[in-house]
Amino acid sequence: MPSDGKDSEPASVPPDTPRGARSRSLRRLTPYLRPYVPRLVLMWLATMAGIATSTAIPLVGKDIIDDAVGDGHGAALLPLGLLVLALGVTEAFLTFVRRWTQTKAVLGLETAIRNDVYRHLQELPMSFHGDWQSGQLLSRVTTDLSTIRRFLGFGLLFLVMNVVQLTTVAGLLLRMYWPLGLLIVVAAVPIFAVSLRFEKKYRRISREVQDMQGDIATYVEESALGIRTIRAFGRRAHVYGEFDAAAREVHRVSMDKVRLASRFFTFLEVIPNVTLAMVLLLGALAVGSGSLTLGTLVAFTTLMLQLVWPIASLGYILAIAQEAMTSADRVVEVLDTEPEIVGGAEVIERPRGHLRFEGVGFRFPGADRPVLRDVWLEVRPGETVAIVGATGSGKTTLTALVPRLADVTAGRVTIDGRDVRDLKLPALRSVVATAFEEPTLFSMSVRENLTLGRGEATEDELREALEIAQATFAYDLPWGLDTRIGEQGMSLSGGQRQRLALARAVLSKPRILVLDDTLSALDVETEALVEEALRGVLADATGLVVAHRASTVLLADKVALLRDGTITHVGLHHELLSTVPEYRELLAQDTDLDPEEALR
Repeated sequence: MPSDGKDSEPASVPPDTPRGARSRSLRRLTPYLRPYVPRLVLMWLATMAGIATSTAIPLVGKDIIDDAVGDGHGAALLPLGLLVLALGVTEAFLTFVRRWTQTKAVLGLETAIRNDVYRHLQELPMSFHGDWQSGQLLSRVTTDLSTIRRFLGFGLLFLVMNVVQLTTVAGLLLRMYWPLGLLIVVAAVPIFAVSLRFEKKYRRISREVQDMQGDIATYVEESALGIRTIRAFGRRAHVYGEFDAAAREVHRVSMDKVRLASRFFTFLEVIPNVTLAMVLLLGALAVGSGSLTLGTLVAFTTLMLQLVWPIASLGYILAIAQEAMTSADRVVEVLDTEPEIVGGAEVIERPRGHLRFEGVGFRFPGADRPVLRDVWLEVRPGETVAIVGATGSGKTTLTALVPRLADVTAGRVTIDGRDVRDLKLPALRSVVATAFEEPTLFSMSVRENLTLGRGEATEDELREALEIAQATFAYDLPWGLDTRIGEQGMSLSGGQRQRLALARAVLSKPRILVLDDTLSALDVETEALVEEALRGVLADATGLVVAHRASTVLLADKVALLRDGTITHVGLHHELLSTVPEYRELLAQDTDLDPEEALR
């Protein structure tokens, strides 16, 4: 369980970053709108025309009061009334056009960014996924993108609309009666000053809340996946206590955020209403003194009421703008992470599966010493080599270098004489298939899990792979191969998950098959059946098998002993048993094999 998310979460953008730099992340995402430029142009045309129309209505109302009613020009009343009606209908139509065009654009932007983030996550190395909490990634792909969409679809539009409307109406008000217009302009000064302070504080607290929500998502996900372990150890109360503490902290910070926003929103409500009261009072005095007509006062008041919404909504717009920029920072943190493993341009037309480790070394970033050093090993086509070593000797890391789940930091790994770093990644991973000790199954049907690496497999090939892996139990599930097995395959036993993962690897018909202690969860009888069937598969492929059991070692043509990060001995099983004490000691821990018996 995470404690505070700080160990795995990159540092947030400093709150005192210059405003231009702080909005750079949001601008970084705007190119996604390019396919929707025609719609956006239509949207902005409709928006500007709508502002002009709504501004014109009070001006026509002024003429109705001052001319048609005040001066007794009754003949002009009907045309002016019809004009107001036409302007109202036009404004409604323009609003419909604006909303219709903007919806597809912003939803398309959200979908495009989400697809790119997901695609980018698939390209990032295992070290990235090991450092980041899954909840943090999940919140970026869901909550943060929704926040960005909400701002670009609502906040940005109304921010521009409100600025245009404020500027236009303020100019008209100054032109109609400058003393009252000046009063409104002066009232806007404290609003602008307070908005700048609010923006800085709200951005900081928004980032804090969003990061905490990512931690909460991680708690929920880990609790759901680890529910069996939690219950088995009777730790439900303990886990709930940790979650409750994190949830209360989110509540506390969220309430600070609400209080900050509430004070600002209240301020924005008070200023326009006080200003409106002063306008009505001073305007009535001006009408009484004859310096202002009644129609002009009504038009002035109506236009000013049009400013109430832009001013009152300023707080909400600034709030979602800050949240959107924070969300954009968090999304761009992922998008700007460069993949460490990039495929080359070569493919192997007819791969034979000749695998070589040539002076291979591997060191984790920041580690004091390498995990692997000067590893030399050759596995010929059709040959199987078992990798044997103590726990932590680097066996899994060695096998991960073949499909480039990690890259060597020294030397090279070659297939048929070609450096794996020069091969296209899809081409490489069609040659190499891996079955892991801890199998990963997805929340989909058994069939979909099996065909993940080879979608065109036939029913006969599926059955053959399941029989090799001794996984024909899949046919006895409620809906056979179409049975959904739940997230992580938790509805199955560990041995069943391992067998399905092995069947998936076998089904891909690779030239190189990597088995990372794939049979560890099987009982002795099932393991013997699987090994017998695997011999036929390995006879036609190059095999690299991580082995802890003597029975698994016997699958291999030869054995490589990995010690202190390097291959110290390579030879036949019985030769190493008789000549290498370290090898004999490792296998002596396996109750399935009596070393003395094996030497006879």
